[in-house]
Amino acid sequence: MRLFRTLPATCSSFHLTPTMSMSAAAAVQYPRPPDSTSIHRRALATHSGLGKTSGRGHKGQKARSGNGKPKAGFEGGQTTISKLFPKKGFTNSISGKTYAPVNLDRIAHWIEQGRLTSSPEKPITARELVLSGCIHNAHDGVKLLSDGAEYLKVPIHITPSRASKSAIKAVEKLGGTVRCRYYNRLSLYDCVKGRTDRVDAAPTRRQDIEWYTNWRNRGYLAPQSIAKMPIVQERWRQLSEQLTRFKREEFAKR
Repeated sequence: MRLFRTLPATCSSFHLTPTMSMSAAAAVQYPRPPDSTSIHRRALATHSGLGKTSGRGHKGQKARSGNGKPKAGFEGGQTTISKLFPKKGFTNSISGKTYAPVNLDRIAHWIEQGRLTSSPEKPITARELVLSGCIHNAHDGVKLLSDGAEYLKVPIHITPSRASKSAIKAVEKLGGTVRCRYYNRLSLYDCVKGRTDRVDAAPTRRQDIEWYTNWRNRGYLAPQSIAKMPIVQERWRQLSEQLTRFKREEFAKR
């Protein structure tokens, strides 16, 4: 009785050959199918070549399930370098805003070159400052500063988000006007892009309400600003009436 053995083939059928001696069998090299590729079959016993530990080795951090890698900055358990250095100061990330500063000397230079113009009906806003290159980014708003006020020779009309007291005094000395207007991120984006199809933002935080309804800051919601501005939206009148009502209310004394 003859025994038969199977050989690998590229098709589904089996090629059967009679058995031979061990030395003769070792000398025979069977060709590998050209379309086959090495496949790693993990955790399927030792016949796969990657059984048991599945190629991860014995124990250790990299052999565990999950990511197996420490977080960024981990130094093996010793005190990290980020904790060795002292910290100083703080970041007011909740309510803090980053304003784009613009000085009067820069605005005066832009006006002399003819890159900026202003009038009471069409004041300078963040859009004109960005398009003219006077500032490169509006950030959370524009703040007017008084550096180089001696170079300003003509009256200007500007509507920033904030303005210093000295800048307001220097502009109004020449007959100009400063009206500080509130912007959130969306309304400032609309201002820079020239969009007018959305309703302007209104201050909601107490600090913003008190700042933009104060005439000393030249807030656009102050009653004096509403009375003096040549163009006033009806919504601004309503906001000014509602947000300044608490100043005129009187409470009964017990």
